[in-house]
Amino acid sequence: MIKFSKNNINPSDLNVVNKILHSGWLTHGKYTNLFENELSKFTKAKYAVTVSSCTAALHLSCLAAGFKKGDEVLVPAQTHTATAHAVEYTGAKAVFVDTENLSGNISYDKFVKKITKRTKGVIVVHMAGYPCDLKKIIKFCKQRKIKLIEDCAHALGSRVDKKHVGNFGISGCFSFYPTKQITTGEGGALVTNSKKIYQKIKILKAFGIDKDITQRKKPGEYDVKFLGLNYRMTDFQAALGYLQLKRYSSNLKRRHQIAKRYIYNFRRNKNIKYMPYSKDCSFFIFQIFTNQRNNLIKFLKEKKIQFSIHYANPLNKMTYYKKKYNLNNKSYKNAVNYSSTSISLPVYPKLKNKEVDYICKIINRFYLNEK
Repeated sequence: MIKFSKNNINPSDLNVVNKILHSGWLTHGKYTNLFENELSKFTKAKYAVTVSSCTAALHLSCLAAGFKKGDEVLVPAQTHTATAHAVEYTGAKAVFVDTENLSGNISYDKFVKKITKRTKGVIVVHMAGYPCDLKKIIKFCKQRKIKLIEDCAHALGSRVDKKHVGNFGISGCFSFYPTKQITTGEGGALVTNSKKIYQKIKILKAFGIDKDITQRKKPGEYDVKFLGLNYRMTDFQAALGYLQLKRYSSNLKRRHQIAKRYIYNFRRNKNIKYMPYSKDCSFFIFQIFTNQRNNLIKFLKEKKIQFSIHYANPLNKMTYYKKKYNLNNKSYKNAVNYSSTSISLPVYPKLKNKEVDYICKIINRFYLNEK
């Protein structure tokens, strides 16, 4: 069995976690600060904040942006539902935009057509780790005073013009879910270059409390000045994230090697499509696109090759949003096509070259047998 994902946690990481668990100091510890500082250093963002999930990071970003009832925030139709949920939690309306045909990233031309007087923000998603073409979007947002948030759940290590994603909007939101490039179990973080946004989110993520433990002259001495949430990450989770991030450069290098190997092995297969190699992609996954997906999926299962789909239904087909906003498929043709033809193949450091070659051999054989 070739698994879809394997984490990159080492025995030495678990030793650190064990020490934290036995210390009794499970939150507000030194590893939270270490992880935030390391993430800030890696992305070259001024500030980083650990949170309980990428959804939490997106929600906090939307709150910090000031989105409220009556506002509209544009979101790509092809993304995880968390991207849209974060908008809806604030009372604002998530407005879906069709995507580019192969990258799955938000389409600039479709984005511009969705702008109204109520548009206050946009969340772009760097799908599968391929960075969005942000130049036009950034320029347009600045002209219209539209707030930009980056969903970087797939994109740790992705860059645009040598600048790490997450640095182009008011914030960039990352996921450390078990299948991601580094994992803390559940967990996430956001980066920002705005001191105002950073300070607001630090308070928002911890009930709205105005002083953390290190700032209190005596236990329990703090004030709550606005309604906050409990979106904190534990210190042992932060330790896992910090230790994996410290060695992430080798993880990322291996992901690029695997992506190149997929592309080389598929170079003669005209029955599938895939994005070209990019030195700026994090290669969270490697996606292929095929009109024979159902049969290929069955074949992969028979050969004990695990895979995933990101994502099998675009948001316009999700019952909650479809009913609430009376959505159809005609306005989201690329997103619908993307969701119905994509297969996500494994990319992780522990995946061996012979396993990559075997996956490619099986997929290529499938099409030879189909002729």
